[in-house]
Amino acid sequence: MPAIFNKEQEEAITHKEGPLMVLAGPGSGKTLVITYRVKWLIENAGVHPSNILVITFTRAAAEEMRKRFFAFDGMENAPVTFGTFHSIFFMILRYAYRYTAGNIIREDVKRRYIKEMTENMELEIEDEKEFLSGIINEISYVKGEMMSLSYYHSSNCSDELFAQIYEGYERRLREENLIDFDDMLVFCYELLKERKDILAMWQQKFQYILIDEFQDINKVQYEIVRMLAGKGDHLFIVGDDDQSIYRFRGARPEIMLNFPKDYPGAAQVVLDKNYRSTEFIVKRSQCLIHHNKKRYEKAISTDNEKGAPVAIRGYKNPREEMRAVAEELREAEKNGCPYEEMAL
Repeated sequence: MPAIFNKEQEEAITHKEGPLMVLAGPGSGKTLVITYRVKWLIENAGVHPSNILVITFTRAAAEEMRKRFFAFDGMENAPVTFGTFHSIFFMILRYAYRYTAGNIIREDVKRRYIKEMTENMELEIEDEKEFLSGIINEISYVKGEMMSLSYYHSSNCSDELFAQIYEGYERRLREENLIDFDDMLVFCYELLKERKDILAMWQQKFQYILIDEFQDINKVQYEIVRMLAGKGDHLFIVGDDDQSIYRFRGARPEIMLNFPKDYPGAAQVVLDKNYRSTEFIVKRSQCLIHHNKKRYEKAISTDNEKGAPVAIRGYKNPREEMRAVAEELREAEKNGCPYEEMAL
């Protein structure tokens, strides 16, 4: 392997048989590891590119991964599949049910449907926009968890009214032959669970599955992956439980914590060298995250310069905080730091 990899990165890239969990700390080169892993599978393990599936959470991340991989010599036309969970699962549904983009409900239409259903209900709403967003998020959460409405307690309205909204929304979708993004997951799960022939076809197609940002996976996504991966011999997951911030929209970091139980004997590699941040930032972040006891232990380190000390400040209220931040940005610009080099 080229000298550009450290020992742990090389171990992950060249892993041979069995499921592998890569615990990738921030700035540890996880995208590099995934793209070179795909290249290694093709060139060294004899895997046909069309049998490799790489899944990530956003279109931007999938596109970045695709661009990096296709930049390798000889890989410009390799038919590796890169995509988001939604795009991959919709592709499976499209083959089975002949769905098109026209069957996917637009966000503005979704809001209109729910608004129309709630107009005649006895609801005390202070902020309609916030209420509709809250209901939409709750519907998404219930679907993603594959949860019975009888077990769900709404935080935006009474459980009875939420059930009416949910069921009315679902009825409207079916009448209009529409699906939303959560249906893509649920319908794909139901299809693969009920049709073993279709499942076998996709298992044959995607023999090697690599998943990025695994800490953000939800229940239905994981159940589909488990079906597609079969025994999991060629399942390669990359993530960092310390960076899971999407529980509010259904992410289940405990799935990553329980991965070794689901796949006994799964190998584990820890990428603990940070190439992005200064020593001050790395050390302070470790001081904070070590208070969390339900996590994989990772001793992140860096060889980068110490950098400026991390400043920790408290404010009485958001308005005071915003004023202080704005003033700090202006002061930094006066002292020669251009705005385009700042991040908030």
